[in-house]
Amino acid sequence: MQFKRHINFILHNNFLRRILFTALLCIPQILVSQVLKDSLGISLIRNEIKAIYEMNFAGAHKIQSSLEIKYPGHPSLLLLRSMIIYKENYPLTSVSPDRVSFESNLKICIHICETYNQQNEAEFLLINLCARGLLLMFYADNNLKSEVIPLTAGTYWYIRKAFIFHDSFPDFNFFTGLYNYYREAYPEVHPVYQAVSFLFPRGDRIKGLKELRIASEESIFIRAETCFFLLSIWENFENNYSEVSHITESLHSMYPANIQFHALYIKNLLLLKRYDQAEKEIVPGINSDNPYFRAQLIIFKGIIEEKKYHNDAKAKSLYYSGIEEMKRYGDFGNEFSAYAYYGLSRVCTDNPEDEKKYRKNADKLTDYRKVNFD
Repeated sequence: MQFKRHINFILHNNFLRRILFTALLCIPQILVSQVLKDSLGISLIRNEIKAIYEMNFAGAHKIQSSLEIKYPGHPSLLLLRSMIIYKENYPLTSVSPDRVSFESNLKICIHICETYNQQNEAEFLLINLCARGLLLMFYADNNLKSEVIPLTAGTYWYIRKAFIFHDSFPDFNFFTGLYNYYREAYPEVHPVYQAVSFLFPRGDRIKGLKELRIASEESIFIRAETCFFLLSIWENFENNYSEVSHITESLHSMYPANIQFHALYIKNLLLLKRYDQAEKEIVPGINSDNPYFRAQLIIFKGIIEEKKYHNDAKAKSLYYSGIEEMKRYGDFGNEFSAYAYYGLSRVCTDNPEDEKKYRKNADKLTDYRKVNFD
C-alpha cells in the first residue's frame, strides 16, 4: 500500500515523472555500476562536495555533469544534486521554491537504492542513508514533524544494517556513531525519552564519539556534516567549548567562504568570550549577500554590544532587529532568535516582567537552554 501511494504521488507530479523516466532509462547502468569502488568516481565526488562546501557552485555543477556522463543513472547523482540545492539555497526552508526538486531527487534516490540494491548492497545502503539523513535534516530544521516521524521510523532498520556493513565505507561510522552516542546521551538530556529508550539496543557513548571522529576525517560524502554533528554534541550535550573551538576553527579554515561554518566559528568565539576576535569576524560579514547570515550577525553584534561594550540600549536594538529579520525563516531561525531573547532578558533587568517574558520566549525556541551566552 505504501509503495502504491508512492507511485501514485510520482505519476501525478510532472516534475517527478520526468526524473523517474530518466532514471528508469538508466536501470542497466544502475545494475552494474559501482561509483564508490572506482577511484576516479570517488575523486570526482570528493571534489564536487569540496566545491559545494566552498560555495563554488559553478564548479560543483561542472563536476556533476562529468559524473552524469560517466555514471548515468547512478543514485548518488541524485543525492549530489540535492546537496547542491541545499547549500546553494541555504537556508532551504519549507516554502523555498527549490524544495520540490530537492525533495524529489532524494525520494527517487531512496527508491532506486531500495529497488536495485542487491547488486551493490553496501554502496546503495550508504547512498540511501545519506539521502535519508539529508532529508531528515531538512525536515527537522523546518520543524516538519509530520514528515520527520515516518521517515525516522523507516530509517531505523537501515541504520541497523549499517552495523553489518560498517567496514565497507568510512561513512558508515557516521550512522553507527550517531546511534551509539545518542542512544545513551539523548535520554539523559531529555528524560521524557527514557521510558521508550529500553526498546532499542544499547549504544556506547565513547565508541560513538570515536566512530564520529573517524567519519569526520575519512568520509566520502559526509565529512563536513559529521563535523557539524560532532560540534553539536560537544556544545549541546557535553558543553565542552574547547572541543567545539577545535572543530569550528578547522571547518572555517577548510571552507572560509562557507557562511554556515563562518557563523558557527563566530558563535563559538562568543561562547568562549573572545569578543575582540569575534568582532573582527563580524565586521566584514555584515556586507554578505546572504540575508540569513546577516541576520545572525546582527544578533551576534548585539552580544558584542552587551558583553564587550556594556551598551544595553544598543544591544537591545540589535536583538529586536535580529528577531525581526529571523521571522522570515520560520523554525529555521528559532535557534538564533532564542539567543536574542536571552540577550533581551539580560538587558531588561530593570523590568522583571520583561525579563521573565523574554527568558520564557527563549526557552520555547531552543532545546539546549545552557547555550545562552549568560
